[in-house]
Amino acid sequence: MGLSYGLFICFLLWGGTELCYPQPLWLLQQGASRPTPSAPPVIVECLEAQLLVTVSKDLFGTGKLVRPADLTLGPEGCQPLVSADTDNVVRFKVGLHECGNSLQVTADSLVYSTFLLHDPRPVGNLSILRTNRAEIPIECRYPRQGNVSSQAILPTWVPFGTTVLSEEKLAFSLRLMEENWSTEKRSPTFHLGDTAHLQAEIDTGSHVPLRLFVDHCVATPTPDRNASPYHTIVDFHGCLVDGLSDGSSAFKAPRPGPDTLQFTVDVFSFVNNSRNVVYITCHLKVTLADQDPNQLNKACSFRKPSNSWSPVEGTADICDCCNKGDCGIPGHSRTQPRVMSPGPKSPSRKRRHAADEADVTVGPLIFLAKASDRDMERWAAPRSSMALGGGLAAVASLTLAAVILAFTKRGSLSHTVSASQ
Repeated sequence: MGLSYGLFICFLLWGGTELCYPQPLWLLQQGASRPTPSAPPVIVECLEAQLLVTVSKDLFGTGKLVRPADLTLGPEGCQPLVSADTDNVVRFKVGLHECGNSLQVTADSLVYSTFLLHDPRPVGNLSILRTNRAEIPIECRYPRQGNVSSQAILPTWVPFGTTVLSEEKLAFSLRLMEENWSTEKRSPTFHLGDTAHLQAEIDTGSHVPLRLFVDHCVATPTPDRNASPYHTIVDFHGCLVDGLSDGSSAFKAPRPGPDTLQFTVDVFSFVNNSRNVVYITCHLKVTLADQDPNQLNKACSFRKPSNSWSPVEGTADICDCCNKGDCGIPGHSRTQPRVMSPGPKSPSRKRRHAADEADVTVGPLIFLAKASDRDMERWAAPRSSMALGGGLAAVASLTLAAVILAFTKRGSLSHTVSASQ
């Protein structure tokens, strides 16, 4: 009875039932759930030298199909393969080193990262959009170790010089870690107010013992370390300057080992950046493990309680230059990183190797709204619906009362006329 009465009022006021049910009817059925698609909207295949991405045109699962022209892959905006209009999917097939894909080297994997971008544009002369802009991270991991050849291994003579070079190759890596530092973080998503745990490492192999340092770190909205806007996290050869702001970013002391350096960064997002993604690029370098840290090779954190800088190892005076912003080498530039020697060389290592330092990028880090903000939105949504429903009910009641009053007056008038005759 209540439902029929409500439908009558809605039809009386607006001439139809559409405004009575602004949401689909399946939401009104208790216990009903929205049907889920049988296949994921994005499928990634990591081939030997190529990346194959298949995207459903019903990307958002709403029945509104996206246009292939609105989809691109990677920072360089690679276009999809040509397909017929009747196809329900859009395909990308690119090389692992194409489209601006970034490479990250971990202890046991080669990680190629990119993203699928849906950037809708108005159709024709219209100035409206019916789908959202979305950026979907894509990642392919390949193991670094293992023999992929089925042929027999034949003994060969290798020159001594080649053997020395292979032993001195270094592999730098920068990884996101869980809060306990024991495992790598699998999800790149954060909420503003969280803390990112970063671990820099170097695989020395058969090299002499080395000590790793984070010389410089910068955050940018794209994998390009020279992009704008940018935010400097580590500067002046190992000063974690991000800790000077309202955050608590710091190096972790003591180290797990000389070849590993851990630090935390309070997450942030760039102003007026709708993508809400950040890439962190760090310049890593090494010195001999038995060399004492100095102003050029250090890891210093700012301690707010004492209002001073503190090193992970070494004497406190090596961090004094962090306050001055000058740690011995003039002309420091974010866009033109210097190649510097990690310190005095032993007689057996007088020549310099390019592997003594490297730029390593981690990302994209995806930043979402605070969890409390989402809870507030969920709390406010049903109350807004209740308020709207209450307002409609009040309007309907007043209208019905007016109609009844009009019929009553009309009946009284007819009775008076009949009596007078």
